[in-house]
Amino acid sequence: MIRAEFYESDGLMSGFTFSGHAGYAESGSDVVCAAVSSAVQLTANLLEDFDFSPDVNVGNNIIKCCVPKGDKNSDKIFSALKIHLEAILDEYPKTIKITTLEV
Repeated sequence: MIRAEFYESDGLMSGFTFSGHAGYAESGSDVVCAAVSSAVQLTANLLEDFDFSPDVNVGNNIIKCCVPKGDKNSDKIFSALKIHLEAILDEYPKTIKITTLEV
């Protein structure tokens, strides 16, 4: 299962950590992992393109992305990612666990 943790402060999302595997199919053929990976990459790129200077750390089977100074616009980008994940989860149940942590 993919674990998606979103970080929220004062009602605005400021980052996320994703880890794990969906387990929907074999590695290299898992459409859920591919969809999530693509969405995470797009999100990090958008944050960079809109000058939020995201701190992105990639490890073995984990990625963390946070912005130092979030606002309503960065919150919209993170929220769009969360909505996208919820749509994937509706289509492929038990593949993603989504949580939001107050930081």
